[in-house]
Amino acid sequence: MRDSQDFALAVRRGTKAAQPTLVCHVVPGTGGLTSVGFVVSKQVGPAVVRSQVKRRLRHLMRDRLDLVPPGSRVVVRALPASSGADSSTLAEHLDVALVKAGSRSRTRSDA
Repeated sequence: MRDSQDFALAVRRGTKAAQPTLVCHVVPGTGGLTSVGFVVSKQVGPAVVRSQVKRRLRHLMRDRLDLVPPGSRVVVRALPASSGADSSTLAEHLDVALVKAGSRSRTRSDA
């Protein structure tokens, strides 16, 4: 995901699930390719740290695309605590957030 309108749509219309190191927004899809975007603000740290956090999250997300419905739009927003977290902690928080947001989005779309 690269367009700011796609990010804004996912954040506004998606279901949100927060963890200590990150927040996930998921807009369920009906098929096709899943789009994922990352938001890592300057509060996380200097550019080197932000890039490192984004690379780790991108790598972790590749293995977790099956946790959201195909065609979904996902925004992962890193919180300042993510800069000091190791990869296993980020992985655990990402798993929990995706499952929560995914289940909430399915519940909302069923209603």
